[in-house]
Amino acid sequence: MLATNKVNQQGRNRVLVAGAEQALEQFKNEIASELGLDYQGDKGNLTSRQNGYVGGLMVRKMIAQAESQLAGKPNNQQ
Repeated sequence: MLATNKVNQQGRNRVLVAGAEQALEQFKNEIASELGLDYQGDKGNLTSRQNGYVGGLMVRKMIAQAESQLAGKPNNQQ
Protein backbone atom coordinates (compact mmCIF):
# COMPACT_ATOMS: atom_id res chain seq x y z
CA MET A 1 0.00 0.00 0.00
CA LEU A 2 1.26 3.48 -0.86
CA ALA A 3 1.81 6.04 1.88
CA THR A 4 0.88 9.56 0.87
CA ASN A 5 2.39 12.85 1.90
CA LYS A 6 0.01 14.64 4.27
CA VAL A 7 0.63 18.01 2.60
CA ASN A 8 0.27 16.96 -1.02
CA GLN A 9 -1.90 13.85 -1.15
CA GLN A 10 -2.89 14.18 -4.80
CA GLY A 11 0.37 15.50 -6.31
CA ARG A 12 3.69 13.98 -7.24
CA ASN A 13 5.33 14.56 -3.84
CA ARG A 14 4.37 11.43 -2.00
CA VAL A 15 6.27 8.79 -0.07
CA LEU A 16 6.03 5.46 -1.85
CA VAL A 17 7.10 3.27 1.07
CA ALA A 18 4.94 3.38 4.18
CA GLY A 19 6.91 4.45 7.23
CA ALA A 20 9.72 6.15 5.29
CA GLU A 21 8.56 9.71 6.01
CA GLN A 22 10.73 10.17 9.10
CA ALA A 23 13.85 8.73 7.45
CA LEU A 24 13.38 10.99 4.41
CA GLU A 25 12.91 14.04 6.60
CA GLN A 26 16.10 13.19 8.52
CA PHE A 27 17.95 12.64 5.22
CA LYS A 28 16.71 16.04 3.97
CA ASN A 29 17.99 17.71 7.15
CA GLU A 30 21.38 15.98 6.83
CA ILE A 31 21.76 17.14 3.22
CA ALA A 32 20.77 20.70 4.14
CA SER A 33 23.32 20.65 6.95
CA GLU A 34 26.03 19.46 4.52
CA LEU A 35 25.16 22.44 2.33
CA GLY A 36 25.27 24.82 5.31
CA LEU A 37 21.54 25.56 5.24
CA ASP A 38 19.31 25.85 8.29
CA TYR A 39 16.46 23.51 7.36
CA GLN A 40 14.92 23.43 10.84
CA GLY A 41 11.79 25.53 11.15
CA ASP A 42 10.46 27.87 8.47
CA LYS A 43 11.70 26.86 5.03
CA GLY A 44 10.01 29.92 3.54
CA ASN A 45 13.14 31.95 4.26
CA LEU A 46 15.18 29.82 1.83
CA THR A 47 15.34 30.61 -1.87
CA SER A 48 14.02 28.24 -4.52
CA ARG A 49 17.60 27.63 -5.56
CA GLN A 50 18.61 26.59 -2.02
CA ASN A 51 15.64 24.24 -1.74
CA GLY A 52 16.50 22.87 -5.18
CA TYR A 53 20.07 22.15 -4.08
CA VAL A 54 18.74 20.08 -1.18
CA GLY A 55 16.34 18.09 -3.38
CA GLY A 56 18.90 17.64 -6.15
CA LEU A 57 21.60 16.34 -3.82
CA MET A 58 19.09 14.00 -2.17
CA VAL A 59 18.23 12.52 -5.57
CA ARG A 60 21.89 12.15 -6.60
CA LYS A 61 22.74 10.36 -3.34
CA MET A 62 19.69 8.06 -3.59
CA ILE A 63 20.59 7.17 -7.19
CA ALA A 64 24.21 6.48 -6.20
CA GLN A 65 23.00 4.23 -3.39
CA ALA A 66 20.66 2.33 -5.72
CA GLU A 67 23.42 1.92 -8.32
CA SER A 68 25.79 0.61 -5.64
CA GLN A 69 23.19 -1.90 -4.49
CA LEU A 70 22.57 -3.04 -8.06
CA ALA A 71 26.32 -3.45 -8.58
CA GLY A 72 26.57 -5.45 -5.35
CA LYS A 73 28.78 -2.90 -3.59
CA PRO A 74 28.35 -1.77 0.03
CA ASN A 75 26.58 1.60 0.44
CA ASN A 76 29.68 3.50 1.52
CA GLN A 77 31.68 2.70 -1.65
CA GLN A 78 30.89 4.82 -4.68
